[in-house]
Amino acid sequence: MIKVTEREIFEILSGKISGAINRTVLKAFAQEGLDITTEQWTVLSCLWDKDKIIQQDICDLTQKDKPSVTRLIDNLEKKKLVRRESDPADRRNNLIHLTPRGTALKQKTTDVVHSIVNHVLEGISDKELIGAKNVLLQIMHNLREY
Repeated sequence: MIKVTEREIFEILSGKISGAINRTVLKAFAQEGLDITTEQWTVLSCLWDKDKIIQQDICDLTQKDKPSVTRLIDNLEKKKLVRRESDPADRRNNLIHLTPRGTALKQKTTDVVHSIVNHVLEGISDKELIGAKNVLLQIMHNLREY
């Protein structure tokens, strides 16, 4: 087994790679005139996959707590990218719904993100990516059981 140094463990746990990717995406969004954060993009991405979902579904999909998702939805609503609608099946819930403006952001933001992903994965073979993916999935599995 390969020994991992304490510094490498710290870098993994501190989300160094994730933070660098988030900063890069945020900078690219700004350069393209897109006034959203990476966190807001993750919420929009959930809605692009399935519109009109309850806030708890967004929490589950993004792995964020309810207060954080509430704040994100509030900010997206102020930007007129989403709106809340009463859930006819359960009046205690609101369905989060994309506005036409929110829907229109999909292609441009997706292009930006794909460009960044393609760049950061340069020089990494499919075999290496599959191996890395499997390792990360196993780590997530192990964390759920801890």
